Amino acid sequence: MKATARFDVTGWDETPYGEEGDGPHLSEALVVKEYRGDLKGAARARVLMCRAGTEGPLQDAGYIASERVEGRLAGREGTFVLQHWGIAAAGSPPRTAGHVVPGSGTGELAGLSGTMEIGVDADGRHTLDLEYRIDQRP
Repeated sequence: MKATARFDVTGWDETPYGEEGDGPHLSEALVVKEYRGDLKGAARARVLMCRAGTEGPLQDAGYIASERVEGRLAGREGTFVLQHWGIAAAGSPPRTAGHVVPGSGTGELAGLSGTMEIGVDADGRHTLDLEYRIDQRP
């Protein structure tokens, strides 16, 4: 099955770490999201980031994230965890990928598995595409 949901980042608390000097900027952020569409709900993520380019929207960057989602998917309520990553390089489209962590589904989403990507349109709106299945648990 496939689900598509737009999301807004409603909270962003970023903290630098390390002693980079002239190297890339390393930081950790607590990110809060609201999903709407085939997935409705909220999420909190811990994100580790590296920005190696200049400031602004076309910088070289990468991230890894663990994100706990609470909401409704395919008429079922529960929680699950997404682990995902992304990279961006000036002059190239960003790439993302990730998975539902096996065994992380709770409630009616127990048995959820799948893969995900995040897309960003020309206006900066974010979309989650989730290919998934829900197996019956004993």
